[in-house]
Formats: sequence, C-alpha cells, structure tokens
Amino acid sequence: MNFSGKTAFITGAARGIGKAIAVKMAQKGANVVISDILEEQLEQTAVEIAKYGNKVKSIVLDISDEDAVRAAMADSIQEFGQIHILVNNAGIYRGGNFVESKSEEWKQTFDINVLGSMYTTHAVLPNMIENSYGRIVNIGSVAGVYGISFFVDYSASKGAIISFTKALSKVVADKGITVNCVSPGSIEVKGRENTMTELSYIGRAGTPEELANAVLFAASEEASYMTGQNIIVDGSRKKI
Repeated sequence: MNFSGKTAFITGAARGIGKAIAVKMAQKGANVVISDILEEQLEQTAVEIAKYGNKVKSIVLDISDEDAVRAAMADSIQEFGQIHILVNNAGIYRGGNFVESKSEEWKQTFDINVLGSMYTTHAVLPNMIENSYGRIVNIGSVAGVYGISFFVDYSASKGAIISFTKALSKVVADKGITVNCVSPGSIEVKGRENTMTELSYIGRAGTPEELANAVLFAASEEASYMTGQNIIVDGSRKKI
C-alpha cells in the first residue's frame, strides 16, 4: 500500500489506535493532519510523524464542537488542497450499570462518537466530491455489533456508526468515495494488557498497529471496490 501524494485527516490521533494509524499512514508516504484534545501528546505524535519526512499538521480539536470541526477542516483543505482520506477514530467510552447511569453521560457519548464523526464527514465531503475521490474509514467496535452489557451507551453509539457507514456509502458510491468501518475487539491499552488475554481465541489482545493495518487497507487503492463494509478485527472474540 502506497499513500504518496495523499493527505489523511485522522481524529483522536494523540495516542493508541489513532496514533498507530497516523504513523503507519506517514510511513506509507501520506501527509497527515492529526487532531485530538490531548495537546501535549498530540505534539509528541507530530514530532514522531515528522521523522518520516512527510508534512504533518496537528490541531487541538474537540470533535463534538461542530464549528471548530468545520474550521479545522477548512484550514486543512486550504493548506493541503485536498483531503483524500478521513479516519474517524476519536471516541469516548465508560463502563457501568445502565440503570445507574445518567442521561448527560449518554449525550456526551453520542456527541463525540456519533455526531463528532458526522461533523468531520459532512465537513470534508464537498472537497471529496469536488475531486471525485475519497476514502472514509470509521472506527466502530464489536460492542456495536454484539452489544456489551457493561457499555450500553457506547454499544449504542458504535451501532450507530456502523449504520452510518452503510447508509452513507450508498449516498457517495457513484462519486469516487468509499465509506467503510473497522470494528476492533480488545486492543492493548497501556496498563491493561494482561486483563484482556482471555477475550479472544487467539489468546491475547490485539495491538493498535494490527488494527491500523486494517484501516490502511480500507483506505487504500487495493480496497477500491469495497464500500459499506464493517471489518471486524477481534481475534475471534470469545466473551461479550
């Protein structure tokens, strides 16, 4: 896979999965726009990406703020001319008993996980349509496929992202734009690696880099005939 000459906009890229995606995109030749609310870690990621000789732009951004999202996208398009790839990775989750949860928590989950992804997508689509090219990759979750009792609002939000992917793919299929979703199972989180080894038949959690490989494929020319799909990367999860 080669992304030379392409520009990718990646949300939630300061650490974890988003950082892995951004670094791999840069390694494959892409210019990268990275955004996150974590300013210090975002800058550290930008420094790491710059080592590969690509252009990198970092934007401190709360994707639940529609005006800020539109301004960030417009600024990025002005600087790079075209956004070829959008990866909607930024998200939030919290566990707990749904009966004891509060509606403010559900709203925050949906504002970030669903509306945030819709804001970035809506902001970039005119540029993609104008250029008859685009690759949109949303990050879902197995929670949105199966439903996880400890993450009810998160499961609902990721189910919405999967449906958003499928519906939008039909809207833009004839415009040179593909829309796909990559849904991880248990992915390594610093400090929790040993707690997730029993969740897949492979016997370990996945790495952010392994998930990033699936995202890069969905964003590549090799996947040009694939759209509206939800790619599950979960090591054959055994517990929900």
